[in-house]
Amino acid sequence: MADQRNSGERIAKVLARAGIASRRGSEQLIADGRVTVNGKTLTSPALNVSPKDRIAVDGKPVGEPEKTRLWRYHKPTGLVTSHKDPEGRDTVFQKLPKELGRVISIGRLDLNSEGLLLLTNNGELSRALELPSTGWARRYRVRAFGRVTEVELEKLRKGITAEGVKYGPIEVEIEREQGGNKWLNVSLREGKNREIRKALAAVGMTVNRLIRISYGPFQLGNLQPGEVKSVPERVLQDQCGHFLGGKD
Repeated sequence: MADQRNSGERIAKVLARAGIASRRGSEQLIADGRVTVNGKTLTSPALNVSPKDRIAVDGKPVGEPEKTRLWRYHKPTGLVTSHKDPEGRDTVFQKLPKELGRVISIGRLDLNSEGLLLLTNNGELSRALELPSTGWARRYRVRAFGRVTEVELEKLRKGITAEGVKYGPIEVEIEREQGGNKWLNVSLREGKNREIRKALAAVGMTVNRLIRISYGPFQLGNLQPGEVKSVPERVLQDQCGHFLGGKD
């Protein structure tokens, strides 16, 4: 087995690059006892491996990483962004075309949210694009019920604390009113769990529809619900090449 201190790469990084899971997800697979190296079950991610090591997940060998790919997917409502759901609900990954193989989502959309979800076969790319430090804005059209003043919207723009969680600045503008509802244009760069719903609830609004229309430079465009399209390699390199070391 590779020397743990001086050679190779961390096992979680290798698994992520092979598209098995994100780096954090790979660490969880190890904690669950599902990863073996050279026939021995790992109990800790504190291990470097080399190309000579035999790695398996759930008994299946982990091959060489495939060429990095990226897809745009129009997630419909009613699907969980998870590979397995303990409540038995349908997941995004059950509904994807089988020919995509093993893919990872970049960020999530909750059960009742819809719109653009980026998918990749590279866990390292997924991790990089999720980080707030990447600076990519996630933009949404949001329909919410309730009255809100410009003063309250300004609180969101400066950053707000809701249910004990501090959220960074959220750009929000009223697009139009529809009965008791308002359509809002919302943009943020963090993407914490149910951030928009919780932040708007803190200023007295209830979200009843949430559509992600873009993630960084990638747009939902005219994708229909359930439709998935590959991002051309040239576009992937132009927009994400620096996250991939300019190659792959």
